Amino acid sequence: MSEGDAGRAFVLGLDGVPWDRLSRWVEAGELPNFAALFEEGVTGPLDSTRPANTALAWPSISAGVRPDKHGIYAFHALEDDYRHRLNTSADRSGPALWDRLSPAVVANVPMTYPASPIEGRMVAGMLSPRTDERFTHPPELAAEIEREVPDYAVGLDWNEYGDRPTEFAAELSALLDARRELMQLLLDDEDWRLFFFVYTAPDRLQHLRWEDEVLIEHYRELDAVLGDVREYVAERDATLFVASDHGFGPVSKHVHPNTVLARAGHLSPKNESGSRSVLSRLGLTKSRVMDGLERVGIDDAMLVTHLPEALVDGVAARVPGENARYDVAYPETRAFVHGPGNLYVNDAARFEQGIVAPDGVDALKDELAALLEDVRDPVTDESALEVHDGDDLFPTDPRSPDLVIEPRAGYYVKPTLSEAVFTDPNAHAADHRPEGIFLAWGPDVAAGARIEGSVLDVAPTVLHAAGEAVPSGMDGRVLTEIFAPGSPAATRPIETTDDGHDGGTGRPGDAEESGDGRSGEDGGDERDDGTERDDGEEDFSGVEERLQGLGYLE
Repeated sequence: MSEGDAGRAFVLGLDGVPWDRLSRWVEAGELPNFAALFEEGVTGPLDSTRPANTALAWPSISAGVRPDKHGIYAFHALEDDYRHRLNTSADRSGPALWDRLSPAVVANVPMTYPASPIEGRMVAGMLSPRTDERFTHPPELAAEIEREVPDYAVGLDWNEYGDRPTEFAAELSALLDARRELMQLLLDDEDWRLFFFVYTAPDRLQHLRWEDEVLIEHYRELDAVLGDVREYVAERDATLFVASDHGFGPVSKHVHPNTVLARAGHLSPKNESGSRSVLSRLGLTKSRVMDGLERVGIDDAMLVTHLPEALVDGVAARVPGENARYDVAYPETRAFVHGPGNLYVNDAARFEQGIVAPDGVDALKDELAALLEDVRDPVTDESALEVHDGDDLFPTDPRSPDLVIEPRAGYYVKPTLSEAVFTDPNAHAADHRPEGIFLAWGPDVAAGARIEGSVLDVAPTVLHAAGEAVPSGMDGRVLTEIFAPGSPAATRPIETTDDGHDGGTGRPGDAEESGDGRSGEDGGDERDDGTERDDGEEDFSGVEERLQGLGYLE
């Protein structure tokens, strides 16, 4: 590296890219820029978090720590009263790469809303509710994006295009074009040591389309993006890292572990009594209510924005459905699944209506693990689920999930209370798998090497490549094998530092000084619609809880 540009790293994130398909397409000659990295750099599979989910994995990539240290186990935090609250950037504990390697330019990284006041510039990513001044740092960057990239959008909901897959591919291509425009806008900023930019489009497309001929067209667009980045990085003598948070694979069936728990007597659905019983006999469910409203132009967002929370919550509690928040009788439930396969024992020391004594938790976990691992496809007799002990995956946080349920190849874990254990995935073509991708290219990187790493290894490797010390609390390792023998990064000893962020539960509830455990600031009152606080700070709790109740989100 030249002295003036030493210590610069470009992290290109590609959400949901599977190693097996990418390597096959490279071998077939379909992706020339990816092929160049295979020949001139280091490549290999990257093992994801457990579960392999965007909400956990991107914070682990950016911080180099397990979820029990960064504090994010799902898109929604599970409260002690079983409510679901959307996690935000304020819920992530400890520093990220852009706090350690600065100045930085960061854009479209999931779980970064509201944008943090970093040294540099940030554009928040997935789950940003709007593109206002809290969407960027500095705040005035939002107006610049609106002016220079007027078609920019945070993302697309693939669920809305279940019956229009061709239209979805076209819409996603337009989304990708706007994302490239944003990247080009930010590339004009030369004052950075870390440039961290994520494209989430492959994940969205693959949920709905899994045909090779459709995917390869999208990956050719990503290959062109990589070509732009390669040229930019080479001119600045920086090191390029390409990583995905998880892989992907086809889905043939949904599996409903909450239904398994209910059939075994560990979870109790609400009794269909009173008005719920009448509505149930009439066939009136949450999904049918929403279908009818959508036919007259009223969608979920309109309801939760304009109706009082108490009204929507009341309806959600009385209309039968499959939502775990409103359709489970927690005072009679021993265990339940929340989010992407996270199972919680209804521990009396943890939950407001818990019924399992703390000294009985471990024995129940063993019983539940055996029950769920014995779930077999009634058609193929294949085992559908793999179960991990939360204490092994998340050893520093006693309030982490008790068990983590992962689907085996071909299945998807769905936490709704279905009548059947296995259901048809309908338009859901594919979903997350543990094996993502890792590629590195630059002056110190070995040519043509193959490695295997973890999402936890990205942050420490980037720091070492940039000449920085690696915090001792990081759970990943420096992938020393990616560096060419005799290069500065290969010969320089790995320095470590203790910066005071080496452990802890990462639970936002531990931060009592922040008032609500999230922002670190005194907040005003929530508005009637639950979307914003009086001091301008976003508050997702009302909106997200009501979306949950209506069955819009799992």
